[in-house]
Amino acid sequence: MSSSHPTQHFTLTDEHGADLAEYVIYPEDSLLCVHWHGHLTGAEIVRGVKHGSSWRDQFTYTMILNDKRDTSGDWSDALPWLQYEWLPEALKGGLKALAYVFSPAQENRFATQQFVEALRPHVAIELFDDPAVALDWLKKLNHPTDDAPAGPSSAG
Repeated sequence: MSSSHPTQHFTLTDEHGADLAEYVIYPEDSLLCVHWHGHLTGAEIVRGVKHGSSWRDQFTYTMILNDKRDTSGDWSDALPWLQYEWLPEALKGGLKALAYVFSPAQENRFATQQFVEALRPHVAIELFDDPAVALDWLKKLNHPTDDAPAGPSSAG
């Protein structure tokens, strides 16, 4: 997905052994890509985010591609934890941008909008329906050029 090569690829499974989230780290781009799967609950979001955050001491990343296009479920009960526990730690760790590929499932919309609103004052964050477009937006933020547009080329 990135112009550089990933150094690590991790998978987190749910209690049934199915993939819950895949994590790929691109250290040259300071990028963590997380691709979520399945029906998500707040507890699974907290578990998955903690898992991804656990590598911050080994791999510095300032950008996250958060891909939830293959998910469903209402995970809104994780919002307070994300806003008041995860976000301050992520900002201390250097988080600057998050590209959010949203799920087409309707029950995800409320939590997604609340999450974006909570992060927007602190980091660059945009919604996308295509992970390639989201990644392109992150790359432009990381390597701006004089002729590149400032915003995303396709936000959803």
